[in-house]
Amino acid sequence: MKVLVIGRGGREHSLIQKFSQSPQVTNLYAAPGNAGMEREAECVAIPETNHDELITFAKENKVDLTFVGPENPLLDGIVDRFQEAGLLVFGPSKAAALIEGSKHFAKQIMKKYSIPTADYEAFTDAEQAKEYIRAKGAPIVVKADGLAAGKGVVVAETIDQALEAVEDMLLDGQFGEASQEIVVEEFLEGAEFSLMAFVNGENVYPMVTAKDHKRAYEGDQGPNTGGMGAFAPAPDLPEQSYQFAVESILQKTASALVEEGRTFTGILYAGLIQTAKGPKVIEFNARFGDPETQVVLPLLENDLVQVVLDVLDRKNPQLQWADQACAGVVVASAGYPGSYKKGIALPEWSEESGLFAVHAGTKKVNDGYVSDGGRVLLFGTKAPDLASALQSVNKALKVFDETEDFFYRNDIGKSAIIAADQNVE
Repeated sequence: MKVLVIGRGGREHSLIQKFSQSPQVTNLYAAPGNAGMEREAECVAIPETNHDELITFAKENKVDLTFVGPENPLLDGIVDRFQEAGLLVFGPSKAAALIEGSKHFAKQIMKKYSIPTADYEAFTDAEQAKEYIRAKGAPIVVKADGLAAGKGVVVAETIDQALEAVEDMLLDGQFGEASQEIVVEEFLEGAEFSLMAFVNGENVYPMVTAKDHKRAYEGDQGPNTGGMGAFAPAPDLPEQSYQFAVESILQKTASALVEEGRTFTGILYAGLIQTAKGPKVIEFNARFGDPETQVVLPLLENDLVQVVLDVLDRKNPQLQWADQACAGVVVASAGYPGSYKKGIALPEWSEESGLFAVHAGTKKVNDGYVSDGGRVLLFGTKAPDLASALQSVNKALKVFDETEDFFYRNDIGKSAIIAADQNVE
């Protein structure tokens, strides 16, 4: 079977690694891929945005299954185009992907179908937004309506910070078209977690939970990033909260999209927060999370090709999960998420004792790799428990301690271990 993965980041490398384990796969392609994927797949120099060339490649090479990784091509309607061309593709249509493409739309769906989330209002007028913020007070959350690469959210601890965020987004166009409209919502307190599911219409097959760390620096300080590390499953989440999230959030959302004429097929991602009143939705994504994918897929014991085929056929894939923990820590370029240098040589590392490296922003030069992005690599591993997994990863990361060109967080997952230990006590 010939499989094509569209995308170039860590999420897509993790997908490539999982697909490469399938005995059904004879040819594996990545478009455009990255340097790390070359070990498992043939990289094809076609960008995610060039739908015509991707369709031509899939047809000429008789690709049996295409998996779309990133959000931008999904929102540009790549799945619709592939289906019109008679090609088997896994991902939501343009209409269904709007659950990620517009936070206002997602909020409207949740309000209409009583899916738990924070109270909110949407604005295109800055003065009206400011008036609302002054009336509600702080802390309060300001979000760009559209895609902003994980950086379009400001958790304002003061009214002044919130007002500044409104000006940045609505008046100064900080995120371009993505911030022509904003959502201002209630600040929710609690522990965040992610829950993804394979979905086809009203058929929802949930995965294990995961948690990622968005802030750049230790102690969850500094600016938001695309994610500095993740782990799965969340050891401190009660089983009843998991079941509630599956039934009252993922299932209800999938059914709502069917009802709205936007039937969803693909990966539905719910970014959730465990409040005193139970889980509530922070955001939805229409694809695998990054870096959550890198720690969830290694725990999946099924053949990923067969899972996707079963879901497309509306069959229960009978997901099986390893009774282990998986942790991953991101190595980032100094300066990320702001400006940073590229082309910095990476030190050599050893993938012993089950350690795996997922490439995101690297380039192959001679026999080694150099940096080619903000998030460069993720080091991950599985172990019987989260503490053991993190110990192995942190040991491997020490090869980066000799340089100031890269940084990583030493505290990924530590708060979850402490919380889980307290629950046991």
